[in-house]
Amino acid sequence: MGMRGVSKVVIGVRDQQRAREFWSQTLGFTVTTDAPYGDGGHRWLEVTSPDGRTALVLSADPDDEFRFPVREGRPTANVFFYADDVERTYEELSAKGVEFPAKPTRQPWGWWAMFADPDGNRYALQQREP
Repeated sequence: MGMRGVSKVVIGVRDQQRAREFWSQTLGFTVTTDAPYGDGGHRWLEVTSPDGRTALVLSADPDDEFRFPVREGRPTANVFFYADDVERTYEELSAKGVEFPAKPTRQPWGWWAMFADPDGNRYALQQREP
Protein backbone atom coordinates (compact mmCIF):
# COMPACT_ATOMS: atom_id res chain seq x y z
CA MET A 1 0.00 0.00 0.00
CA GLY A 2 1.39 3.41 -0.94
CA MET A 3 1.31 6.79 0.69
CA ARG A 4 -2.12 7.74 2.04
CA GLY A 5 -1.97 11.34 3.18
CA VAL A 6 -0.41 13.89 5.49
CA SER A 7 0.00 12.87 9.11
CA LYS A 8 1.75 15.80 10.79
CA VAL A 9 2.83 19.32 9.94
CA VAL A 10 5.49 21.19 11.94
CA ILE A 11 4.59 24.76 12.89
CA GLY A 12 7.34 26.92 14.38
CA VAL A 13 6.19 28.90 17.42
CA ARG A 14 7.95 31.31 19.76
CA ASP A 15 5.91 30.36 22.83
CA GLN A 16 4.59 26.80 23.02
CA GLN A 17 2.16 27.46 25.86
CA ARG A 18 0.59 30.42 24.06
CA ALA A 19 0.40 28.33 20.87
CA ARG A 20 -1.21 25.43 22.78
CA GLU A 21 -3.92 27.76 24.11
CA PHE A 22 -4.57 29.36 20.70
CA TRP A 23 -4.85 26.11 18.77
CA SER A 24 -6.85 24.23 21.41
CA GLN A 25 -9.00 26.85 23.15
CA THR A 26 -9.52 29.30 20.29
CA LEU A 27 -9.53 27.05 17.22
CA GLY A 28 -10.86 23.84 18.79
CA PHE A 29 -7.97 21.49 18.09
CA THR A 30 -7.33 18.67 20.60
CA VAL A 31 -4.04 18.51 22.48
CA THR A 32 -2.89 14.95 21.80
CA THR A 33 0.69 15.10 23.10
CA ASP A 34 2.46 17.49 25.45
CA ALA A 35 5.53 15.77 26.84
CA PRO A 36 9.12 16.71 27.63
CA TYR A 37 11.81 15.21 25.45
CA GLY A 38 15.59 15.39 25.22
CA ASP A 39 17.73 17.72 27.27
CA GLY A 40 17.20 21.41 27.71
CA GLY A 41 13.49 21.58 28.57
CA HIS A 42 12.15 20.76 25.11
CA ARG A 43 8.51 19.73 24.71
CA TRP A 44 6.83 17.63 22.06
CA LEU A 45 3.55 19.50 21.66
CA GLU A 46 1.03 18.13 19.21
CA VAL A 47 -2.56 19.19 18.49
CA THR A 48 -4.99 17.37 16.23
CA SER A 49 -7.49 19.04 13.91
CA PRO A 50 -11.20 18.84 14.76
CA ASP A 51 -11.72 16.33 11.92
CA GLY A 52 -9.04 14.09 13.48
CA ARG A 53 -7.02 13.81 10.28
CA THR A 54 -4.04 16.09 10.76
CA ALA A 55 -1.73 16.77 13.67
CA LEU A 56 0.26 19.96 14.07
CA VAL A 57 3.56 19.75 15.92
CA LEU A 58 3.94 23.11 17.67
CA SER A 59 7.72 23.20 17.70
CA ALA A 60 9.70 25.75 19.69
CA ASP A 61 11.20 28.19 17.19
CA PRO A 62 12.42 31.25 19.13
CA ASP A 63 14.68 32.34 16.25
CA ASP A 64 11.97 32.13 13.55
CA GLU A 65 13.92 29.52 11.59
CA PHE A 66 10.71 27.94 10.25
CA ARG A 67 9.12 31.24 9.22
CA PHE A 68 8.69 32.27 5.60
CA PRO A 69 9.10 35.94 4.71
CA VAL A 70 5.96 38.07 4.85
CA ARG A 71 4.66 39.02 1.42
CA GLU A 72 1.61 41.18 0.95
CA GLY A 73 -1.58 39.17 0.65
CA ARG A 74 0.08 35.78 1.04
CA PRO A 75 0.29 33.24 3.82
CA THR A 76 3.63 32.62 5.51
CA ALA A 77 2.95 28.90 5.99
CA ASN A 78 2.51 26.13 3.46
CA VAL A 79 -0.62 24.90 5.21
CA PHE A 80 -4.17 25.42 3.98
CA PHE A 81 -6.91 24.83 6.53
CA TYR A 82 -10.50 24.24 5.49
CA ALA A 83 -13.95 25.06 6.76
CA ASP A 84 -17.41 24.21 5.51
CA ASP A 85 -18.33 27.92 5.52
CA VAL A 86 -15.44 30.39 5.41
CA GLU A 87 -17.61 33.45 6.04
CA ARG A 88 -19.24 31.95 9.14
CA THR A 89 -15.87 30.69 10.41
CA TYR A 90 -14.40 34.15 9.88
CA GLU A 91 -17.20 35.69 11.97
CA GLU A 92 -16.82 33.12 14.77
CA LEU A 93 -13.03 33.36 14.98
CA SER A 94 -12.95 37.15 14.64
CA ALA A 95 -15.27 37.33 17.65
CA LYS A 96 -12.66 35.30 19.57
CA GLY A 97 -9.93 37.78 18.62
CA VAL A 98 -8.31 35.89 15.74
CA GLU A 99 -6.66 38.29 13.30
CA PHE A 100 -7.54 37.97 9.60
CA PRO A 101 -5.06 39.81 7.32
CA ALA A 102 -7.36 38.83 4.43
CA LYS A 103 -11.11 38.70 4.95
CA PRO A 104 -13.18 36.10 3.10
CA THR A 105 -13.32 36.64 -0.63
CA ARG A 106 -14.45 34.56 -3.56
CA GLN A 107 -11.58 33.59 -5.83
CA PRO A 108 -11.62 31.56 -9.07
CA TRP A 109 -10.79 28.45 -6.97
CA GLY A 110 -13.45 29.17 -4.30
CA TRP A 111 -13.87 31.04 -1.02
CA TRP A 112 -10.75 31.77 0.99
CA ALA A 113 -9.44 33.95 3.81
CA MET A 114 -6.15 34.29 5.66
CA PHE A 115 -5.77 34.16 9.45
CA ALA A 116 -2.79 34.64 11.76
CA ASP A 117 -1.72 32.88 14.92
CA PRO A 118 -0.21 34.74 17.92
CA ASP A 119 3.30 34.12 16.53
CA GLY A 120 2.52 35.94 13.30
CA ASN A 121 2.29 32.82 11.13
CA ARG A 122 -0.33 33.43 8.44
CA TYR A 123 -2.46 30.58 7.09
CA ALA A 124 -4.88 30.14 4.23
CA LEU A 125 -8.43 29.12 5.13
CA GLN A 126 -10.34 27.68 2.20
CA GLN A 127 -13.95 26.57 1.94
CA ARG A 128 -14.31 22.87 1.29
CA GLU A 129 -16.93 22.35 -1.36
CA PRO A 130 -19.24 19.31 -1.01
